[in-house]
Amino acid sequence: MQRIAQFMRVSPERFRADWAEAFPGADAPEFPPLPRRATAGSAGYDFFSPLDFDLAPGETILVPTGARARIDAGWVLMLFPRSGLGFKYRLQLNNTVGVVDADYFGAKNEGHIFVKLHNAGGRSISVRRGEAFAQGVFLPFGIATDDAADGERTGGFGSTDE
Repeated sequence: MQRIAQFMRVSPERFRADWAEAFPGADAPEFPPLPRRATAGSAGYDFFSPLDFDLAPGETILVPTGARARIDAGWVLMLFPRSGLGFKYRLQLNNTVGVVDADYFGAKNEGHIFVKLHNAGGRSISVRRGEAFAQGVFLPFGIATDDAADGERTGGFGSTDE
C-alpha cells in the first residue's frame, strides 16, 4: 500500500469559526478523533461525528469535521456516507460524493473538510458524538494529455469556477 496522505486537525480558531457558521449560537465541541480505518483491510477512513444529531426524513445537516488532509499530487479523497447508514436509512451526501482535492489543503479555510448529509429515507436517523458517520477513500486519478490547468485554489466549494 502506498502512503499518500496524512490527516491533521484544522486550527482551533478555524474549527470554532466554521462551527459558529454551521451552528449559530452554539459553542464548538471538542475535536472528534481524526479519521481512521477500522481494520487493516478497510479502504475507507471513518469520519467521526463531533456532535449528537438527529435527522428526520428530508432534513439536511452540515457537519464541520475538524479534519484536513495533506494529499500527494495525483490522488484525491472521495467522501461517502458510512455504508450502513446509507443502506439502512438512505443517508446521502448532499452533493452525492464529496471530492477533496490535494490543493484544498492550502485553501484559506485550512482545507477544513465538511460533510453535508441528507436523510433521503423514510425514517429518522440518530448519530451520536464519536460515531462514524461518513467515510473517505483515497483514489489515484489521471489528467487529459492536453491539460493546461494552471489556476490556484483559494477556497472550497465553487472556488475554481470561471
